Amino acid sequence: MSTIIFGIHAVHEAIKSNQTLDKIFVDANVQSAGIKDILKLAENASVQIAYVPHQKIDKLAKDGNHQGIVAKISPIRFHSLEAILEENQQTEKPKLYLILDGVSDVRNFGAIIRTAESVGVDAIIFPKQGSASINEQMVKTSTGAIFNIPLCKVDHIKDALFYLKSYGVKTIAATEKASNLVYEMNLKDSIAIIMGSEGKGISKAALKMSDAKVKLPIYGETSSLNVSVACGAILYEVVRQRL
Repeated sequence: MSTIIFGIHAVHEAIKSNQTLDKIFVDANVQSAGIKDILKLAENASVQIAYVPHQKIDKLAKDGNHQGIVAKISPIRFHSLEAILEENQQTEKPKLYLILDGVSDVRNFGAIIRTAESVGVDAIIFPKQGSASINEQMVKTSTGAIFNIPLCKVDHIKDALFYLKSYGVKTIAATEKASNLVYEMNLKDSIAIIMGSEGKGISKAALKMSDAKVKLPIYGETSSLNVSVACGAILYEVVRQRL
């Protein structure tokens, strides 16, 4: 599970030793030279930073001598997207990738991981900023599936889409703005399904870059589905077509 470390020296050494930090929490009212140095290192390492009230820092550090800074070491190891694409290129089997564009709810993220691992998704790709934290709740919701599927944190979704396209992967955005139902789309080739955030959906940039757009039919009064439910329905349509 996630390990909490606190104090300027501990967090500084964790970054220098290339520990996989999920997020750094900084007391919004503390601006020491040591913390400023850490923040520079964190930005270079693309570690997510959150500025929070000192009460939050006290709670995370359990009233330890935190000096205004706390970090969470991720319970899992992240993978390089480029390395995953290169490795998967060695097999002829059609690839299936899942892109989560800003899914911020831990339970939704965990449920998606569970389904994705069950259907054989080759990797889950998500941005470093704006995504749910990889924590104990996510591990629990995924029922441990999080340890059996590659997770790729990227700086920008646009870059991930560019890499996927360069490897011949078709990118398909799941959006209610689509004119085609997912059942009408050929999902048998190597594809990457893009799912958007709970509130805003898929970003305009990702929608613009996607090769195709699909939607699920909605017949009731509810205008949209929970992202984890929608993702499951779409992934199992992929499975159905590939059987």
